[in-house]
Amino acid sequence: MIGADEKLLICAKGAYGERMEDIVKHAGIDYTIYHEKYDRVPDAGKVNEILKNDPAITHVSMVHSETTSGILNDIESVAKVVKENGRTMIVDAMSSFGGVDIPVGEWGIDFIISSANKCIQGVPGFSFIIANKQKLIEFKGKARSLSLDLYDQWETMNKDGKWRFTSPTHVVLAFYQALKEMEAEGGIPARHQRYVENNRLLIEKMKELGIRPYIDEEHQGPIITTFFYPENASFSFADMYQYIKERGYAIYSGKVTEADTFRIGNIGEIYKEDILKVSELIKEFLEQNR
Repeated sequence: MIGADEKLLICAKGAYGERMEDIVKHAGIDYTIYHEKYDRVPDAGKVNEILKNDPAITHVSMVHSETTSGILNDIESVAKVVKENGRTMIVDAMSSFGGVDIPVGEWGIDFIISSANKCIQGVPGFSFIIANKQKLIEFKGKARSLSLDLYDQWETMNKDGKWRFTSPTHVVLAFYQALKEMEAEGGIPARHQRYVENNRLLIEKMKELGIRPYIDEEHQGPIITTFFYPENASFSFADMYQYIKERGYAIYSGKVTEADTFRIGNIGEIYKEDILKVSELIKEFLEQNR
């Protein structure tokens, strides 16, 4: 979506915002990056200031749910200043779309990208983009790769409804089934509520064990929760991970923040009984490793 004479502002505050920087470096895209601390959301006022001071910037991108920390970024406020400054807004909603209500048009998001898995609860295999159609048409001819030529793919689907190359048929069927299951559950509002309840119950049970969340309540998203190690912890995370896995559950296998933390997902086919069971396993492990 970004031409040879255009420039991108990346709002980064985690591993996936930083991966955007790797992508644009490989693609030879002109860019600037605004780094924020992992436990803080990008500030719309700072974005506004950057845009005012650099008229060469044409596009702004940021991650909605940054699973490095579990934080849910304020894309609404950032998108507002991007629109006020006449720039194009790109949102990575890989891990939030389907689990959090996102009024794409109302907020002025031009391109929002997500995946067949994550909150849709399908299987990995393809991504999809909801786009401002006029912006998409303007995008024609700007792609730097054949496989990622979004306009060309859109044009082909308009002709015969297919992928340009081999279609991921089994993934599409799984995606269709996942959408039917989401509808049966009550759509995004019901799924969001289940994820939120998972998150709140998990935080409550961890607090009982003396384990604090990494993100404050205001910015904690319902997708994944990051926790500090317990104070005076003397255990090996690898041992705890293996202990939980041997008993039927898997949590994220390592920290990605600058602090000593671990992460537990709240999404997927996960319910109250799963949260209670994992919490009990962590309690058992800590009691055995004091």
